[in-house]
Amino acid sequence: MGAVHICNLFGLTLSQGGLMNLLRRAQGCFRAGRDAAIATLRKAEVVACDETGVRIEGSNAYHWLFHSAQAVVHTASPTRGAVVVREMMDGHRPAVWISDRYTAQQGHAAEHQTCLAHPARDVAYVVEASDDPVPWRLQLWLQSVFALAERVTDLAAATLSAKCRTLDRQLGAILTTPSRCDLTRDLQAKISRARDQLLVFLAHPGKVEPTNNGSERLLRPAVVQRKVTNGYRAMWAAEGEAAIRTVVDTARLTGSSSFGAILKTIGA
Repeated sequence: MGAVHICNLFGLTLSQGGLMNLLRRAQGCFRAGRDAAIATLRKAEVVACDETGVRIEGSNAYHWLFHSAQAVVHTASPTRGAVVVREMMDGHRPAVWISDRYTAQQGHAAEHQTCLAHPARDVAYVVEASDDPVPWRLQLWLQSVFALAERVTDLAAATLSAKCRTLDRQLGAILTTPSRCDLTRDLQAKISRARDQLLVFLAHPGKVEPTNNGSERLLRPAVVQRKVTNGYRAMWAAEGEAAIRTVVDTARLTGSSSFGAILKTIGA
């Protein structure tokens, strides 16, 4: 389709192979910007990460996303393993890592903030499926946490510390409440395993988000691309698009437009 559009717009006859060669050469212009973004990421104190599945060369693979306040890095990989994180961070351990509870995302920073949107969905399901009061109490607890998150930068450190202790004490009481409901007990066990990762954001007001929605928003274009095209025929294409997204999304952090970032990079 790309070759057809070029012919219609500019009167040029271009084969699919010729178009691929043009794209491959153009993608090389984004390597320096990608390297710079990675270097910046490896100095960040707070890093958020997520990944989504994608088809590359006919096989299941993954589109990874890492971001901090100063950089956004996309990367394509055939694996969902922790090796992708280790290679990306190259030994750097941030102060806080933000992600879901997936095992490969654990242990990469001094502290870990679990995305609260995930337990909130789990709690909402059990509230609907069970008459047990414990899930309802957990839902009210999470609502209190989200309400506090909205004004976290307006409160003094001592106040936040006191509220954190109160919330943790309340959560402990909820998690140790006896229940005959299997769903409730499973939910209590799941949240108990993540208990030390739920309120980390309160110790870093304005720097750590309570959810990983920022990563999910940055991944959304890749998800749309996957649904429209069903993936990539070659790894170089997946890596090239990751490099372009890295440069564009990092430039947006400073207010640059997508078109402006692409034009500046190709014209450099």
